[in-house]
Amino acid sequence: MRNVNSCWRLGMCPMLGLSVFLAAAPTLLAEEGVSVLFTFDQPEAQTWRSVNDNVMGGISQGTSEITDEGTLLFTGNLSLENRGGFASLRCPPNQVDLSTVRELVLRVRGDGRTYQCNLHIPTNRIAYSYRAAFTTTADKWQEIRLPLSQFGATWFGRPQADDPPVDAEKVRSIGFMIADKKAGPFKLEIDWIKCE
Repeated sequence: MRNVNSCWRLGMCPMLGLSVFLAAAPTLLAEEGVSVLFTFDQPEAQTWRSVNDNVMGGISQGTSEITDEGTLLFTGNLSLENRGGFASLRCPPNQVDLSTVRELVLRVRGDGRTYQCNLHIPTNRIAYSYRAAFTTTADKWQEIRLPLSQFGATWFGRPQADDPPVDAEKVRSIGFMIADKKAGPFKLEIDWIKCE
């Protein structure tokens, strides 16, 4: 049985001048020590948004849709033209309590390319997030484990080595990005996102 996770609250999170609003709440899995942050078999999953390099003049394309199987499908075409080179997807700016979380666990099916999981916090610095990369195996479901200690601060894609580790209590939004400097089509399917 699933229950609404009361630690999620209404919030806003500016990023590249964009703001979106909370329209969903995560659920809990009746499994000791494991919380389900997102499944995608509910209508509110449609609130995930794409933010691509066209906000900076690029021409990459990235969109999302909910499949008939209740998964989130992130697809598009990465272009390096016009100094572009990224496509991303993120949830609404939830205010989530990750203070006791050690790692995120993702069930994904990719195309063999490398993607990044992004954690967004409130900040005055645009294009700022904490990122951890993961490589997919083409056409195979994988369970990816990303300890929060692996997430590093980035600003416009550049590592910020002097910045502090991510403060899990401040994380408001989770997303995915492709920016592997390889032009061409991409495809990432996400079944669920959990935390432990």
